[in-house]
Amino acid sequence: MDSVKPSAVTPRKSKFARTVAKVLHLRAASGIAPVDGVQKVVAQEKFKDDKHRHKSAASRPQSFDINDNDEHEKSLALEVLVAKLFASLSSVKAAYAQLQYAQSPYDADGIQGADHLVVSELKNLSDLKQCYIKKQFDPSPDTSLVLADIQEQKSLSKIYEIMGKKLESELRLKESEIMYLREKMEESNRQNRLLEKRLNQSGHLSMPGNLRQSGLSPSHFITVLRHTDKSIRSFVKLMIDEMKSAGWDLDAAAKSIVSDVAYWRADDKCFAFESFVSREMFDGFHLPNFSLQEESLPDKKNRQQLFFRRFTELKSAKATEYIARKPKSTFAKFCRAKYLQLIHPQMEMSFSGNLSQRSLVNSGEFPDNSFFATFVEMARRVWLLHCLAFSFDPEASIFQVARGCRFSEVYMECVAEDALLSENAPEADPPVAFTVVPGFRIGKTVIQCQVYLSQLHTKVNR
Repeated sequence: MDSVKPSAVTPRKSKFARTVAKVLHLRAASGIAPVDGVQKVVAQEKFKDDKHRHKSAASRPQSFDINDNDEHEKSLALEVLVAKLFASLSSVKAAYAQLQYAQSPYDADGIQGADHLVVSELKNLSDLKQCYIKKQFDPSPDTSLVLADIQEQKSLSKIYEIMGKKLESELRLKESEIMYLREKMEESNRQNRLLEKRLNQSGHLSMPGNLRQSGLSPSHFITVLRHTDKSIRSFVKLMIDEMKSAGWDLDAAAKSIVSDVAYWRADDKCFAFESFVSREMFDGFHLPNFSLQEESLPDKKNRQQLFFRRFTELKSAKATEYIARKPKSTFAKFCRAKYLQLIHPQMEMSFSGNLSQRSLVNSGEFPDNSFFATFVEMARRVWLLHCLAFSFDPEASIFQVARGCRFSEVYMECVAEDALLSENAPEADPPVAFTVVPGFRIGKTVIQCQVYLSQLHTKVNR
């Protein structure tokens, strides 16, 4: 019997076995069993894993919803608590405002009610604190939120109402103060007008009663000049009031008197009218007869005595009574001439609506009204100054400054101090715009003229 050679069989078996093992290994690695039993086991395990995943996915959202609901309820409860807190604080503020309002004027019932309200709200705040500590939240938060908002709005409305009442009370108090101050101002104005009237019409010049011609000095002349300035300003003020009542354009009127003037203040336009009145009233002052052509005068020595007698006669007299008693006197003629020269027919027509007053003056009579009385008093002062000027030896002379001249403290006095004290004033003194009241020279004594300085840098005359 032939024997089988191991070398011929073993290699084949080994090769086959390795091939089968390799195939089984590959299928096992890929999860596919080579037989039905293995395939079923793998499928069942996969189904179990998928089912477990589905259960986990289904269980997770349910736990999240529970947590979200808890957070929402907690947030809403805190929101309600804060709303109640602010509502109580607003109530405390309203009660405190009511307490302050009830103190002035004193209201006992109002103070007591506000005090009870403050105590009640403080207790409410304490209760809210305890609820927060013990976590005792409101079971109906939505309703509580609305009620807290309503309470807060009511408290704010109460505060605004109290503030309105307080402001109304302060307004009434201010109005009463304004009325009191207005009455006081009117009373002061009446007193000032009365004193001014007495000063202008009393004739008192603060001079000794036994004044003699030989005792005249520049100080006497200065005293009369100061009274003359005051009477001119009083008449100018009255004239401006009449112009306003008649509807005059004061700016245009001032510009027609002195043109191209930049005033430091709007009220300074009154100096233009004062300049006009002074210019007309002092016209002819340097002449002994003061422009009264028909007036005959004695020689120079006797003339000084004549002027001093006129001064003494009229310095203590009341102007309206004097011209009524002596309508043909030199002073009465002077008043007629100056009135017709100063008051233009159109001005009188706008003031009174007719020229009856002018016709009365032309006929030799005098009107009986406050406007003419103020004018006559001013004329008396100018007349007295003229009489006193020609009572000196040598006689006093008059001068004025031309426009554009350099300001000099020796010869000039500025009527508007703003021109020199203003921050916008130039380093150099501004030039003269116009003369308001003329100046005088008595011997070596110079009495300054009153000037208004221009705000513009005009060419300065040396």
